[in-house]
Amino acid sequence: MAGEQRNGSVGTEPGRFLRAHRTRVTPEQAGLKAGPGMRRTPGLRREELATLAGVSIDYYTRLERGKEARPSPSVVDALARVLLLDDHAHEHLRDLAVCAARPAASVPPTAPASSVGPGIRLLLESLRPNPAVVVSRTMDLLAWNPGGLRLFVGMEQWPVEKRNVARWVFLNPGARTVFEHWDEQIRACVGRLRALAGTDPDAPDLVGLVEELLAESPEFVRLWDRYEVRAHTHGSKTFHLPDVGELTLSYQSMQLEGFPGHRLVAHYADPGTPDHDKMVLLDLAATEPDLNPAEGKGN
Repeated sequence: MAGEQRNGSVGTEPGRFLRAHRTRVTPEQAGLKAGPGMRRTPGLRREELATLAGVSIDYYTRLERGKEARPSPSVVDALARVLLLDDHAHEHLRDLAVCAARPAASVPPTAPASSVGPGIRLLLESLRPNPAVVVSRTMDLLAWNPGGLRLFVGMEQWPVEKRNVARWVFLNPGARTVFEHWDEQIRACVGRLRALAGTDPDAPDLVGLVEELLAESPEFVRLWDRYEVRAHTHGSKTFHLPDVGELTLSYQSMQLEGFPGHRLVAHYADPGTPDHDKMVLLDLAATEPDLNPAEGKGN
């Protein structure tokens, strides 16, 4: 698995994505009658998918093996229909096809800036007592207010350069006890990283993190192989925190224009509710004296 990420190729990503999703669609789901005997292939066979999508078996086989990596928009739409892809996954498959059709870049990719300006730090401070953080496209924790950092129990003990939400979720055993639905949290983290890997597999800010998680977390390996790309942009989460106990907060993730790939994630609760009172207590209990932006991570 680490070799796959290290030697990643945009041209092979459509095939890997199709293979992963093909194995999860049963013949019955695709409208086929189950034949007699035991099926050796999980999900649909290549020939079944090709027939349902209206393409030749040879063409689909070449597509899945990475020998043909430039399906037309109509073929992408047909494959997405048979594979029962939701809108998000369908759009990602379109993006993979577009990227695969581009000439190979002659200039190695560079990581985006890993710092934020003073205005963003002031914004985080103004959001108190609402917990808020700024994360990079690979979920490095770039800046935060006190309550925002306290949501990630134990993160404040980590060196600034190691503070990454995905690393914390998968490699900190205590993370399992923080979230009411830890499985949803890890799926969202993998979805973001997998989406980036599909269109920029050699991104320097991605490769090292993914190889680390593949080497150290069986849960990450299992989810990485599923090629799911859905990420959660809003909703609610229930936390179990040592400072305030059980706390349910809504959240909203927002792209920061002018800072490519950076997102502001803010949490909130309705005023006058017990969760809002606990949110205020969490802010007061925070020991961080300031925003402590991620200094030393580069510009």
